[in-house]
Amino acid sequence: MSPFRRLLAPLAALTALTLLPAAPAVADPGPPPGSMASLGDSITRGFNACGWYVDCTSRSFSTGDNSAVNSHYLRVRAVDPAINGHNHNDARTGAKSADMYGQAGTAVGQGVDYVTMLIGANDACTGSESSMTPVSTFRANIDSALNRLRGGLPDARVFVISIPDVHRLWSVGKDSGSARTAWSLFGICQSLLANPTSTAQPDVDRRNRVRQRVVDYNTQLAQACAAYGPNCDFDGNAVFGYPFTLNQLSGWDYFHPNATGQQVLATISYPAGFNW
Repeated sequence: MSPFRRLLAPLAALTALTLLPAAPAVADPGPPPGSMASLGDSITRGFNACGWYVDCTSRSFSTGDNSAVNSHYLRVRAVDPAINGHNHNDARTGAKSADMYGQAGTAVGQGVDYVTMLIGANDACTGSESSMTPVSTFRANIDSALNRLRGGLPDARVFVISIPDVHRLWSVGKDSGSARTAWSLFGICQSLLANPTSTAQPDVDRRNRVRQRVVDYNTQLAQACAAYGPNCDFDGNAVFGYPFTLNQLSGWDYFHPNATGQQVLATISYPAGFNW
């Protein structure tokens, strides 16, 4: 157990004694898992992290086995080698929250002990602002997936990771001609990245609304994980709050994390979860 978690126990006891409102339960990490699965989209698939527009699952921050990335899987394996070879990447490039129920079913079929879920970027990064997933629909999709995990893997630990701050894509890439060309050529996240050099108020407001949608999604992820119970942990917006840089993004699309970005994602997210 991490020093942070050990400190929470006496603090919780003091809270109870003074009759203050109870603090949210902290997820119990339990023993290191012997198997794991990752749910999500192209970020979790390591898309564009090793080749031109291909999935690079070996460099996934979650279940990859590339030593430079040092994924969740490798960090767990360093503590308990029993997990060796039992790492399943069930994410799919292009996935949205609606796809989580199916991916959860795959993880249940694999009988894993640990599940990571990072989803939502594609719900906000769409062809236009109007086609973003409504917040209520997003929450329903997440609840459906988590309920399937809880029913099929009642003892598994589930780590829900916050969506990165996609607005930062615009702020770190808007002055790069290469980034602007890629965003336009490949139609990337036009809900946010259309007219990237515009300072007109409608464009500023649109970008802010897309960012707010991601904030709202992350709020729902936190609440859904809390409702799941003590076997679920949310990262406390650690990933959302990380100020990633342009050189941590793929130079082919300026959207997906490159290998360095995947390594940073693992480094930021793992200690914010069960941290075996």
